[in-house]
Parts: sequence; C-alpha cells; structure tokens
Amino acid sequence: MTKLPQNPPIIFNYVKNKEYSIQPIRWLLKPISVWPMTDSSIAERISSVALLIACIFLIVSTLVPCALAIILDENKDMEIKIRDFGPLSNWVLASLKYISLLAHVDDIYQCIKHIEMDWRAVTKFEEQEIMLKNARIGRFVAIFSATFVHSGVFSYSIFRGMTLSEAAVGGDNVSVRPLPFAFYDKLLDTTTSPMYEIVFIIQCLSTFVVNSIAVGACCLTAVFVMHACGQLKILMSLLDNLIDERNEKKDSSQQKFAIIVEHHLKILSFVSYVEKIMNIVCLVEVAGCTMHMCLLGYYCILDWNQDEKESMVAYAIILISVTFNIFIFCYFGEILSEQSGQVGETAYMTNWYLLPGNTALGLILIILKSSIVVKISAGKMIELSLSTFGNVIKSALAYLNILRTLII
Repeated sequence: MTKLPQNPPIIFNYVKNKEYSIQPIRWLLKPISVWPMTDSSIAERISSVALLIACIFLIVSTLVPCALAIILDENKDMEIKIRDFGPLSNWVLASLKYISLLAHVDDIYQCIKHIEMDWRAVTKFEEQEIMLKNARIGRFVAIFSATFVHSGVFSYSIFRGMTLSEAAVGGDNVSVRPLPFAFYDKLLDTTTSPMYEIVFIIQCLSTFVVNSIAVGACCLTAVFVMHACGQLKILMSLLDNLIDERNEKKDSSQQKFAIIVEHHLKILSFVSYVEKIMNIVCLVEVAGCTMHMCLLGYYCILDWNQDEKESMVAYAIILISVTFNIFIFCYFGEILSEQSGQVGETAYMTNWYLLPGNTALGLILIILKSSIVVKISAGKMIELSLSTFGNVIKSALAYLNILRTLII
C-alpha cells in the first residue's frame, strides 16, 4: 500500500518577513540619521552622527541664504519674494519635522521591536498572509511616494538650473543661470564658476535631505499603520474563532480569550507609539500642505498669465506630490480608525451567549475599549481622516482666492 505524500511543514521565517516590512523605511531614514542605532556597531554610530551633521549643514546652507535674500535683497519685487517664500517655508517646516523625528528615535525603535515580536508570534499560515499583504501595501506606498516626491522636486531643480535669465552685471545685461532656490548674493558670488556649481550641488543635496524627511515621515505612517491594521485583522479572526462548535472545555475558551485580550493590548500599545511619533509631524504636515498648495496654485496662475508653460508644469508636479503626501496621511488615519472600530463590532457579532459567564462578560470590556476610536491626530487637535483631507483642500483654495485677489 503506497503512502500518500505528506505536505511539507510551513516554515515561518520571521527575520525575512520583518526585513520585508521595515526595509523601505530603513532606506529612507538611514541617510538622514533618523534610523535607530541601538543595536549598531561603533562605526555605524559614528557614521550616523556624521550624516546628522551633514544633513543639518545642508538644510542650514539653503535655508539661511534664502531667508536673507527675501529679507535683505532690495532688488527683488513682491512677486519674486512670494515665489521665494514657498521653498523657504518648505525648508522651515521640514526642519521642524526633522527635529520631531530625531526626538522620537527611541519610539521608532520601540515600534520596530513591536513589529519583530509580532512576526515572531506568527504560528498560522493565514496570519502570515494577512501580515504580508498589509506589509506589501505599506512597502508599495513607501517606494511610490519616495519616487514621486523626489522626481517632482528634482525636476524643478534641474529645470531651474538649465534656464537662463537676464541679469545686470557690471552695467551690461548678461544671461546667467539661476539657482533652484534664492541665494543672498552678498554672501558668495554665484554668477561665476565654480561657485555657481558648488552652490547648485549643495542646494540639490539639501533638496534630497528635505524630500527624504517628508517622504520618511509619510512612509513611517504607511508602514506602521498597515502593520497595525494587519494585527487588527488577526485580532478579529481570533474573535471569530473564539466560539468552538465542538463544545471544548471551559478552560480552552478562557485561554483563547486571554490571548485575544493580550493581543488587543499589544496593538493599542503599538498605536500609542505611532501616535507619539507622528503627532507633531502630522500637525506640521497639515499646516504646511495647506500653505504650500495655496502658494503652488498661485505660482501656476502667475506662470499661466506670463505664458511660462515649462515652469508651470514643474510647479504642477510639486503640487500633485504635496497633495499626494497629505492624502496618504489622511487615508491611513481613516483606515486605522475604521478597522479599530470593527473590533468591537466583531466582538458583538460572535455567539457570546455560548461562552461561560465570566468570559462573556469579558467581551464587554473589549467592546467598550474598541468604542474609543484609535486614531492618528495632528497635534492632538485634528483627527486625520478623509474629511480632514477635504478640509485641507478647501482651506488651500480659500487662501489661494484671497492671495489672488490681493496681489494679482
């Protein structure tokens, strides 16, 4: 009698799965020295400090000359100063986000440890598939966001570097290449080589740092929220399987319920760390995106009136990337709140009346805890949701209308 071939045992490689989940944020956060160095070697820590100093230098080397050019340069009219104010505000807000992320490196480390422990705890193929599916979504959003934002802003920088403009030098009008961002000409003479090339490269590298801060914050939200959503789906699956129709022993149902409660508390702890990390970042993002969408819309109108189609396209690409960024924050805040609310509904829909008395009463605590909506907020004042995204769009359009009426 021939034996039927047995299915090979399922191997759960938690190291590979964890790496798959967090790899995008490591790629984005390591170059700007926000990645936790707790378990790193001395050489890696020295490298991280060097990167931190370099990033601060690059941000300051663009921010300060730009601010001086707007404040002190009397040759610029109001229109040019408003054009230069957009990049300046972007650098200021990116600096605030950078400080906030650096202040919460330890919390980022705690979230990564949570992710590692969750992957270690996987014992079922279905649970692994749920977590991998959510990790795949977070990974896709991270890579797409990084590609889209970097390409949009760098296309503007390259376009500015290739454009010639007329300037008065020594009493004669000559063609000069403008820098991507305003620079106070009394600090350095950027009309000659190689000074122009040096400042241009510094501004491009500074752009990379600022973009990485914006994209890193966005990708942290995407990866961490999608992991939390995966854990909430597993929790709902555990609740669905709490009642066993084969009438298992009372101790079995109590043991299952203890696992459910412990899992729920772990998810709430993880989300509290995410909220702590993203609290100030989201507030800066909401305020900054509202202002930048208004300014970029204004720049597009100016270029349309002046028939500068190439510049308008560059501004339009940046406008789309800014809109995409705030949409990602609001969308993931929405799905986290929605799925956390479904936990209480799933607990209520179980056949709780078949459970022993004490266990059935315990479900009430889960329902009550789930009634407090888990959310990502901006400064503990604004809940991130799709309605918030709509409010940001409406506010930006209202401010754009005011700016257009006063200036154009």
